[in-house]
Amino acid sequence: MAAPGKAEELVAHPVKEQHPGVDFCVNSNPSWPESVILGFQHYLVMLGTTVIIPSIIVPQMGGSNVEKALVIQTLLFVSGINTLLQTLFGTRLPVVIGGSFRFIVPALFIALNNRYAIYVDPRERFRRTMREIQGALMIASLLPILAGFLGIWRIVVRFLSPLSAIPLIVLVGLGLYTHGFPLLAQCVEIGLPELFILISIAQYIPRTWTSRQPKLDRFAVLLSVGIVWAYAALLTVAGAYNNKSPVTQFSCRVDRAGLVSGASWIRFPYPWQWGRPTLDAGEALVMVAAAFVSLVESTGAFIAAARFGSATHIPPSVLSRGAGWLGIGILLDGLWGAPSGSTVSVENVGLLALTRVGSRRVVQISALFMIFFSILGKFGAVIASIPLPIVGALYCVLFGFMSSAGLGLLQYCNLNSFRTMFIIGFSIFMGLSVPQYFNEYIITAGHGPVRTRSEWFNKIVFVIFTSPATVAGIVALFLDLTLDRRNPSTRKDSGRHWWAKFKYFEKDARSAEFYSLPYGLTKYFPSV
Repeated sequence: MAAPGKAEELVAHPVKEQHPGVDFCVNSNPSWPESVILGFQHYLVMLGTTVIIPSIIVPQMGGSNVEKALVIQTLLFVSGINTLLQTLFGTRLPVVIGGSFRFIVPALFIALNNRYAIYVDPRERFRRTMREIQGALMIASLLPILAGFLGIWRIVVRFLSPLSAIPLIVLVGLGLYTHGFPLLAQCVEIGLPELFILISIAQYIPRTWTSRQPKLDRFAVLLSVGIVWAYAALLTVAGAYNNKSPVTQFSCRVDRAGLVSGASWIRFPYPWQWGRPTLDAGEALVMVAAAFVSLVESTGAFIAAARFGSATHIPPSVLSRGAGWLGIGILLDGLWGAPSGSTVSVENVGLLALTRVGSRRVVQISALFMIFFSILGKFGAVIASIPLPIVGALYCVLFGFMSSAGLGLLQYCNLNSFRTMFIIGFSIFMGLSVPQYFNEYIITAGHGPVRTRSEWFNKIVFVIFTSPATVAGIVALFLDLTLDRRNPSTRKDSGRHWWAKFKYFEKDARSAEFYSLPYGLTKYFPSV
């Protein structure tokens, strides 16, 4: 007979509908001083994507550092507004709504169109291109708005099970691997110290230094970035990069971003600041495809944020409500003239796990920082000038946490089932392999693998199938709904019985606790 200690070791870990290791859940809050610091940390994390997207798109539009700084301010401003709207009236989860990498391809398709080559003045070309992007974004916003507020997305996500959600959530994080270590490696002497210090403060020190106050790991991003940024500034002042190549200087120096000189001291972004939006139907349809991809990836990020915020699984009606407000966010992006549409910021979801603070208030404070620094351009530009290798090091950790949220759903599934293993393995593999094929094809051939007479259709296919999370999610959902459905054990193997109580908003009392709208507004949303 086995000893009691041995018997306990053989017992499987129990399933947890809410993450037990979270210090502050969605509805609980740290002290006000700590909330402000954590809110600034969320603001700091989302700056990377906010700077990277305009840095890629604006030069192709003919814009200079001045236009790039103005676009970053605009994207930062609408991100703050959209974050407040989502946390107040959307899913009410602690998520930051920021720019999406998936809108870069449609924006570049517009920027590189031959019809803009006739403009000799770069600023005029920039304005004309931006108006086209604005019009396309405003049309694209109709997809998530209608899908969300009409309850269409509620019907779609009701088919999700833990099994089909795993590949989707995992690849929302892993699908951004090109923005992790490759970005860090652009300046290894800065990126690697940032990664080492971040992991040390967040993971090793808390396990070796048993002290209740202060919890340094909760502010690991702020501390590590401050240390390495100061180190990078010393290298720059000491002349370590004076004789290096322009590429190395741009990546390593702290004075090569061009944002501080291009930013204005005080500027309030306003709708149609670049002029009246224009519209091309074909380009707008490509942007609609990007909005669909953003909606799919945001759905996975919402589920992960609920997990890291120690909330219960999100009812489909709440996901549909969040999709509608995500569409409102894309509409505001188009009105204000941001270069891309909105999505749930993956890095900020990862930060929820790193800090173990899922407080809604903290994220709302971060939204106020976004708005504040978008208006005070010079001050915001100083912070936004953090070298990108530091940002890449942050992504290595935060995107990894995002992926782990998907792996956490494995606890609901039967991993001794070959059906389960096939669906997970095949869908994740295809989610990585198919986008790689499309990306390699366009590099070697100069166009995507799908070539029809309709150029906009070719671009739509390219946008959808270069999203790892979208490909994996579609494959996993199709297999889960069609493979061996008549087998009585299939429902339990997929973990559907764990999410059955959350299928309708009123079936679990905890749903009202986490997801009800303020001021009694919940009853006015028919999707609920």
